[in-house]
Amino acid sequence: MKSEKQSTIPIRHNNRETFGLSPSELRTLRALKTPVKIQKFIDGLTYQYDDTAGSPHRTLRERKGHCLEGALVAAAAFRVNGHPPLLMDLESVRDDDHVLALYRERGLWGAVAKSNFAGLRFRAPVYRTLRELALSYVEHYYNLRGERTLRAYSRPINLARIDHLHWMTAEEDVWCVTDLLIHARHYALFPDKVARALPRLDRRSFEAGMHGWTKH
Repeated sequence: MKSEKQSTIPIRHNNRETFGLSPSELRTLRALKTPVKIQKFIDGLTYQYDDTAGSPHRTLRERKGHCLEGALVAAAAFRVNGHPPLLMDLESVRDDDHVLALYRERGLWGAVAKSNFAGLRFRAPVYRTLRELALSYVEHYYNLRGERTLRAYSRPINLARIDHLHWMTAEEDVWCVTDLLIHARHYALFPDKVARALPRLDRRSFEAGMHGWTKH
C-alpha cells in the first residue's frame, strides 16, 4: 500500500481535499461533474477481463478496466466532487456479479457502471428505492446462453469507511473493496420459484444487449 503521504485519507490543499491523488488525477476527476460525464468517461476505458481490482489511481494511468474498476473510478469522481463514494453489488447465478456506483438526486437513485453489455451501464435518477434500481437491470442481465441471471442486490457500501486502506491510490489490487461487497448484506429480488420460471431471452433482445460487446 502507499505511504501515509499518499493515502486516501482526505488531505487539504488550498482548502480542497486531494485524497492523496496527483494534481493531474484530481483535474481529470473534478472535470467529471455529472453522472453523465462520469459514465462517458468510464465507457471510454478499454474493457479488460483480467482478474484485477485496480484502484482509481491505477485505472486512470492504464486507461483500462472492468466493471469493478469502472465503478471505483466513478466512486472516486463522485467523491472529489462532494458526493459519497457508494457502491452496490448485483449478485447473479451462472454469471459474473456486477458493481454499480450509486448516486442520488432529488431523493431518487441512479447508477453509473462499466459493462461489456449495453444494458448494464447507466441509470438515470428515477428510482425511489435501491430495489427498484436493481430490478431495472433484470431484463438486461443475462449470460451467453440467454439465461436471465440476476438474483440479488447488496446494501450500499460507502468506501469512505476504508480510506485507511487507500482504495483510491494503491498500486496493489484493492481486494478490500471486493471483500466488503461480497460480505455486505444482500437482498433477493424475487423468490426462487419465480427465478426458476424465468424464460430465456429472445434472440432480438439478446443481440441488442450485445451491442459493443468485446470478446475475451
